[in-house]
Amino acid sequence: MIGNKIAAARKRLNISQAQLAQNLFISPQAVGKWERGESMPDIITLTRLAEILGVDLNYFSESFQSMFNEKAIDDTFVNQSNELTSKKQRNKLSWDMSHGNWVNADFSGLKNLQDKFSSSNMQNCKFIGSEMSGLHLKSNNVDNCDFTSSNFSGSHIQNSFLNKNIFKDCSLKDVEFLKSYVSDCDFSNADFTKAVAKSGGFEKNSMTNAILNHTSFIDTLLADIVFDGTIEDCYFENCKFTRVTFQNLRLINTFFKCKSLKRIRFVDCKADRMTYEFLKNGKADLSGITLLTS
Repeated sequence: MIGNKIAAARKRLNISQAQLAQNLFISPQAVGKWERGESMPDIITLTRLAEILGVDLNYFSESFQSMFNEKAIDDTFVNQSNELTSKKQRNKLSWDMSHGNWVNADFSGLKNLQDKFSSSNMQNCKFIGSEMSGLHLKSNNVDNCDFTSSNFSGSHIQNSFLNKNIFKDCSLKDVEFLKSYVSDCDFSNADFTKAVAKSGGFEKNSMTNAILNHTSFIDTLLADIVFDGTIEDCYFENCKFTRVTFQNLRLINTFFKCKSLKRIRFVDCKADRMTYEFLKNGKADLSGITLLTS
């Protein structure tokens, strides 16, 4: 009977005879003999066995009810599993490269960056093809870095300066640029779907074939930029435009709520009726725009 109970408790905890024997400082053969009923542990060993298996000493008595046995073993299994998980988490290596000064480093292909580069100075670094979704940059200075084909989806860039970086073919979906200044960067073929730029500057950036869909620019300085391709369901509010050109593109369902649109230049553009009226109300020069027909 005791051998069966030892075996049942051990198996429920998913430990081997050898592992149990090691904790008791005895041989695996001794445990095997107990479980086969060929021998029986002494009272001292039985007490230690109860501790290891997480059961009451009464568990080994004939009068101990099986329903309580199952509950005791199940509770022990849960507790030991939680302890093992906690131990693994404590032992897991953690790295954080925040508040650093990184120059000429190649971090291409990195994953799970999140907060690990916050408040850092990064110059001439490579992050080509990196998984950077959910990245948090706060008070960063990023200069002459290459992020080609990286995924920034859902990232937050706050109080940072981004200068002369390459973001070609990047996913910038749901990215928030807050109080950040982005200049002389290459955003060719980048996807800005649902991205938001607020209370900062966006200057001298290449936007060739960039996708602007449900993209918002709020309280932002836009200067020396040429937009081309398609702009759809976008939002420009309280923005200041300086030498901005919309060229060879379609403006669809795009809202302009700005004091003046006189400094925007439109070249070979087409707009739907609603967008056209917004631009007209803002005193924009409409000579380079034709209406889209439904």
